[in-house]
Amino acid sequence: MNSLSTQQSTVAPTPLIRLQNVRKTYHTGNKESVAVSDVTLEINEGDLLSVVGPSGCGKTTVLKILAGLHKESGGTVTIGDGTKTDFDGTDIGMVFQQPLLLKWRTIAENVILPAQILGLPKKAARERAKDLLHMVGLGHATDKYPYELSGGMQQRAAIARSLIHDPKLVLMDEPFGALDAITREKMNLEMLRIWQESKKTFVFVTHGIQEAIFLGSHCAVLSAGPARMADYFKIDLPAPRTLDVKLTEPFGQYVQRVYKQLGMN
Repeated sequence: MNSLSTQQSTVAPTPLIRLQNVRKTYHTGNKESVAVSDVTLEINEGDLLSVVGPSGCGKTTVLKILAGLHKESGGTVTIGDGTKTDFDGTDIGMVFQQPLLLKWRTIAENVILPAQILGLPKKAARERAKDLLHMVGLGHATDKYPYELSGGMQQRAAIARSLIHDPKLVLMDEPFGALDAITREKMNLEMLRIWQESKKTFVFVTHGIQEAIFLGSHCAVLSAGPARMADYFKIDLPAPRTLDVKLTEPFGQYVQRVYKQLGMN
């Protein structure tokens, strides 16, 4: 028997999305402004990719390219095996810095809103909203209104809303940036739990270096604008992660690696 036939295949899975030398420029009259100069990365299904860099470096622009909201000016964006040229409306979930909940709708009604816009079956959407709210720890708050919830609870509702239509990719643009430090730490723990339970692919944009290392399965470091890929690496820390991991040497080494790439040490 050929010994090769008994070996398991080691072929790497096809990435969910690949960016190769992506560039983005904006034109105002005769003036060209470069927002993203050169970004190359791969996102595999089930990853939680944290994207970290200084404010104004182009992180949000990269997120918009991933969402299909902006077309790259150069380089290539490949989805899956390349048979698709863009994600459609059901493939992407979005979470912003502010929860953007409609104050006249209950939390459950806010969560099902994307499903209603997409014309998905109402009964199934209501059931999924119920399950998602339980998953994010808001099963008790389905009939409450946004003003009755804390900032962290509202942001959890926004995460549930981003998952209602079962997207392939969830994009998060500094979703905890407006929260106080203690609530933000709690939300980091919630984020890891939600990621693990939902089994979705997340891209999490932040300018918090420790947050990027704590949350990410992988980390992309962008230099000061226009965005350039300064580093991209896998984060190998024990799971499940607790806040104690921030006191360990490996965590500190990852943080130092980002500091070095950003010229901070």
